[in-house]
Amino acid sequence: MHDKPRKSRELLVLQSLLPRMKLSLEEKKHTDNLEKGYNGEIAFYQQLNETPLKNQTILYDLLLPSNKTEFQLDSLFIEKNKIYLFEIKNYEGDFYIQQDNWYVAANGKEIRNPLSQLKRSEFLLRQLLHKWGYTISIEPYVIFINPEFTLYQTPLHQPIIFPTQLNRFFKKLLASNPEITQNQKALSEKFATHHIENSSYEQLPEYEYDQLRKGMTCPCCKNFLIPKTFHILLCEHCHREIKAETSVIEHIAEFHLLFPERKITTKAIYEWCGGILSKKIIRRILTENFIFIDRGGFSYYLLKNNSMGNFII
Repeated sequence: MHDKPRKSRELLVLQSLLPRMKLSLEEKKHTDNLEKGYNGEIAFYQQLNETPLKNQTILYDLLLPSNKTEFQLDSLFIEKNKIYLFEIKNYEGDFYIQQDNWYVAANGKEIRNPLSQLKRSEFLLRQLLHKWGYTISIEPYVIFINPEFTLYQTPLHQPIIFPTQLNRFFKKLLASNPEITQNQKALSEKFATHHIENSSYEQLPEYEYDQLRKGMTCPCCKNFLIPKTFHILLCEHCHREIKAETSVIEHIAEFHLLFPERKITTKAIYEWCGGILSKKIIRRILTENFIFIDRGGFSYYLLKNNSMGNFII
């Protein structure tokens, strides 16, 4: 759970593996779907952050227990006597509804009904709140965030918010929203306490260190970087220039994400980065940004909490 959308560990791992090994078409499609979902949540967050509602009790990316399983919620807006549950969809293109079934207009392919997903999330959330001893109403909505989305044959009075309705919806929330109460804070803390950080249903390919291509990748297009100067790296694909120190820190985080059991050493990071920067530069960046554990010939570095950026899991 976070106060803004964050990439899941699953998405971070898949994005790291994508340029380093051959993924199947299904794995690439899964990565693409996770990226689209994350981008939709970011778009929702950015629009919401432009309103006074940004100071209210809004939670993102909740993963909660339900009996012996778990369920995920994109976003919750907690009011004094009500919880707004938001399922955020980043669909693009034309869709239509026929007899409660949803289809892609271009090819007639059926997709999962987002309203059914919303109903399940509402049911599980209500069960969990009841277990905690809370009696509070839930108002669920599917938020379609992409302006290029169109849905034909939509029945009236469905819990759906289209892109053109979002600003009006925010104004409605703002009009009925009082000061944050202690009960709201307590419930928010309850969610934080029960939030599961990493899902047990991650869909990740098997991978080994030796099979992965080594090198430093562009944070934007994921193509491999080359050195331009001692302090600047260049992406020949998108022509971005990136500070070497920033990129090294990100790749140390990536190394730790993919191989948490491996020690962070100058030699290991030099190898992981493909040798395009000297060991002297790698050692300096490690010394300045990480905690050195002196074990003679077996010395290594530990992460600092503020060293990982978006790679903090």
